[in-house]
Amino acid sequence: MTFDTAIAPIGVLLLGYLLGSIPFGLLLTRFFGAGDLRQIGSGNIGATNVLRTGRKGLAAATLLLDLAKGAAAVWIAGRLLPGGGVLGGLAAFIGHCYPVWLRFNGGKGVATMMGVVLALHWPSAIVFAVVWLGLLAVLRISSLAGMSAAISAPVSAAFFGRIDLVLMLLALAMIVLWKHRANIDRLLNGTEPRIGKKRD
Repeated sequence: MTFDTAIAPIGVLLLGYLLGSIPFGLLLTRFFGAGDLRQIGSGNIGATNVLRTGRKGLAAATLLLDLAKGAAAVWIAGRLLPGGGVLGGLAAFIGHCYPVWLRFNGGKGVATMMGVVLALHWPSAIVFAVVWLGLLAVLRISSLAGMSAAISAPVSAAFFGRIDLVLMLLALAMIVLWKHRANIDRLLNGTEPRIGKKRD
């Protein structure tokens, strides 16, 4: 093994992490004068909290950019290192959830995870989107829809025969659940608000 081949995975992980750690929700709300997102609603930097600023366009842009950075990390890593897409996607997801710039207090990872799934295996991404958007439309509970979509990813990957992705997607889903632990408590207590309320 040469030095170049040994260092390449580290470079892919670093690149993926840095890309994933870009806090688009925080940057967009500041740039367009909507205030510090960390002082609004739940304090989270994701699209659901951006929606609480009343800027639906910014919320949609945050969702798309968070999704895009996950997909881009997989795509770029896969071209820099054969088979490196999984590493790049994993690093981008970790970067989003635990960005060094925000003292490792980032988003909850649902949109970025969907981007990673989309770039790795689009059929599983379709299932992810159907579960996420379907439950969101019916129940209007962002956290429940997002967690359910995350759990669907390793399940659908296994169903479609992509066993090579199951463990990685399961790990991402478990992190999504961990990041939603306060939401889970509220769901169990029956106090989790629906979309349009002050907290998620």
